[in-house]
Amino acid sequence: MMRSSYWGRLSSVTLLFVFDMDDVLYDYDWRARMQSLTAVTGHDLHELRRRWWISGMEWKAEAGDPSDPDEYLAMVTETIGAPISRDEWVRIRAEATHARPAALEAVRRAAELGQVALLTNNGILIHHHLHEVAPELVGIMGREHMHASAAFGARKPDPLVYERIIAHYGASAADTFFTDDRTENIEGAESIGITAHLYVDEASLRAAIEAFAAEARAA
Repeated sequence: MMRSSYWGRLSSVTLLFVFDMDDVLYDYDWRARMQSLTAVTGHDLHELRRRWWISGMEWKAEAGDPSDPDEYLAMVTETIGAPISRDEWVRIRAEATHARPAALEAVRRAAELGQVALLTNNGILIHHHLHEVAPELVGIMGREHMHASAAFGARKPDPLVYERIIAHYGASAADTFFTDDRTENIEGAESIGITAHLYVDEASLRAAIEAFAAEARAA
């Protein structure tokens, strides 16, 4: 089980802006990732999906089980029946992940208005390597503010993951903004009082950030 100290309270923040990664700040080429894994494992896309994704193993991992990166990798190799190194797993994920410059500019603007953080549904191994998967974010928000859901022991859209990330930052739901491209994740955040924006494009994201900050200043 995840150590609760990870999501213990940090210094309180005034406004907290939480961003999803895939298909919001970054383009994620899932098929390219599967092609690379096919080359390494010998399994085609359908077999890889059946063994790890359709089986629910990745969803379980995204919720924090296992909570250790080495245990995660051991589970992957056992489940897919092929050896793969930690470096390869991370490299393949990184090569399928491409920054959206305009979206990153929106994050920079949010960083001028409050605390910014990343929250992506991913397992604990990727949590420890987000600075390699999404290196462009390091200079904007810092490695310590880049989180995979596994580190909080729950995955979006479970309200628990939102409760834990705002507790981690000492923020209130009313002072938190969250954006994601999936409706169910937006609804999960809204269920605990977070202002949530369904990502469509960079322009509407930037406008939503500005509106949230303006409303907070006026309150």
